[in-house]
Amino acid sequence: MKQVADHRERAYAPRGLRRAAAADWVGMSSSKFDELVREGLMPRGKLVRGCRVWDRYLLDIAFENLPDEDEAAPLAPDTDAWAGVT
Repeated sequence: MKQVADHRERAYAPRGLRRAAAADWVGMSSSKFDELVREGLMPRGKLVRGCRVWDRYLLDIAFENLPDEDEAAPLAPDTDAWAGVT
């Protein structure tokens, strides 16, 4: 069986990344990545016939939206910023 090269060893990164590669893509451990997915700060990925895959373009966007050290955390995507406003 042919061994698939790690995305860092390819001439280009694949568009879809499995969990460990997605976490690596944004520079964190799989457990920290899972935490940010649960919090809505990273995308949930696409479930393709039982296989969860993350789009590296969406990972880049989510990473850009993470707060810098001195900034407040942004609203999670599913948070209603207008809740309670009348």
